Amino acid sequence: MSPARRVRLLLADDHTLVRAGLRALLEQLPDVEVIAEAETGRAALAQVKKLRPQIVLMDISMPDLNGLEATARIAKEVPHTRVIILSVHASEEYVLQALRAGAWGYMLKSAAVSELALAIESVAGGKNYLGPGISGKIITDYLGRAGEQKTVLEALTSRQREVLQLIAEGKNTKEIAYTLDVSVKTVESHRSHVMERLGIFDVPGLVRYAVRVGLVSLS
Repeated sequence: MSPARRVRLLLADDHTLVRAGLRALLEQLPDVEVIAEAETGRAALAQVKKLRPQIVLMDISMPDLNGLEATARIAKEVPHTRVIILSVHASEEYVLQALRAGAWGYMLKSAAVSELALAIESVAGGKNYLGPGISGKIITDYLGRAGEQKTVLEALTSRQREVLQLIAEGKNTKEIAYTLDVSVKTVESHRSHVMERLGIFDVPGLVRYAVRVGLVSLS
């Protein structure tokens, strides 16, 4: 493949060594060009808007803005960029969340290098990809559930989920307001609405909920 037709890829993972290892593997693929890296979902979203890569290889558990939320934003705001989730989680719920968010592919970090190349090739060619170890039944279930009522988490707005993640990561109201470039009053309003919708009225409870649904990890 000529340099002009190589797949331009952005790599998003919050672990420096993981990114370095993935980049080394990707640079062995003649049809792939890694054009940038990001260590948070927010940074990935900004890079996608600026650089317009064809593919984003996205981790789920990242600080500031998790990979699923970043994927949903990319799918909405930069639809020509396609996201492949690369995760340690093989559970059906994580895969379904990724598909609902707009991911084109989902594969496990334990997959072989050949599978990574196949995933990129498939998604770049306009085909969805689920890696080995993920049940093919999930796509059928996803399509069958397309019209079902949203979960409580999905019923929150994107900004409310963002505020919930930042609260769970230990940021106070002023820090969240600075991060999101909004007023303290706006953050307080979002937090109040989140608590009302979830029926959880204390910060420790919000943290436990965020960990349980995968917005943040215990690590």
